[in-house]
Amino acid sequence: MKKTFYSNGKLLITSEYVVLDGAKALALPTKFGQNLTIDKGANQEIQWTSYDYDNSFWFEDTFTFSEIKSKTIFVNQPIKNTLITILHEAFLLNPIFLENSLGYTITTQLTFPKFWGLGTSSTLINNIAQWLQIDAYILLKNSFGGSGYDIACAQNNSPILYQLINGKPEVEKISFKPICSSNLYFVYLNQKQNSKAAIASYYSKSNTLENSIPLFDEITNAILLSNDFENFSLLLLKHEIEMSSILELPTIQNALFSDFKGTIKSLGAWGGDFVLVISRENPTGYFREKGFETILPYSEMIL
Repeated sequence: MKKTFYSNGKLLITSEYVVLDGAKALALPTKFGQNLTIDKGANQEIQWTSYDYDNSFWFEDTFTFSEIKSKTIFVNQPIKNTLITILHEAFLLNPIFLENSLGYTITTQLTFPKFWGLGTSSTLINNIAQWLQIDAYILLKNSFGGSGYDIACAQNNSPILYQLINGKPEVEKISFKPICSSNLYFVYLNQKQNSKAAIASYYSKSNTLENSIPLFDEITNAILLSNDFENFSLLLLKHEIEMSSILELPTIQNALFSDFKGTIKSLGAWGGDFVLVISRENPTGYFREKGFETILPYSEMIL
């Protein structure tokens, strides 16, 4: 019997990186996400097909149950190896799905371009967890790693506050409707950032964060209460300056958009994916002149 599961994409508005060390983070599920469809198969195999948002193939392969159980690694096949790793960890959490089946035909369908960085992996992991009725946070930890905020976004249809307390995820659904939302835009920087590499780089630079964590908590709380354009802009700028100091990297605005009349904040892994822009005027023309074609208003991006 065919089954379909869906998970939301994600954007992390505050506390990128430091969420790993327990900072409070504001995260927003997106209107974009990923579907997973499970159907019957045969030969103790999984026939896997992945479609991009425009229905084009972006991955297709077959995995045997024995390859999944033994976590077989294939040379120069990173996508296949990643999927086998996820399915192997899922098998360890729920062996029945391989032991009591003849096979599966599995299809994934993104509703956003896969290079956007809105959670291709996290939406897949959460969909697999829904299918197999296992804990998505544990599956993430055992396969990909990360803070888990993206899993929280995958599972919720409203803005959330996310925090790791003693290593355990705490999720609070909130009402977040910034008064200046009509001035907020998301701009894609034309390059996909590797989350694992970005996290490793962060850990190589973050020595002592005892004083920084409370500051990011304070900024996150203030953003929730912010009720005007200027205050919201100043809080985003304050966040960027503090994170710039921790990462020992220039802010994206100083590096690429120093002449922009407004405020630009990095989201997630610095140097790639989307940035958040707050501007009194529609900034589409400015960014397109600089070669950045993907500009989405807040209302078109956020669930």
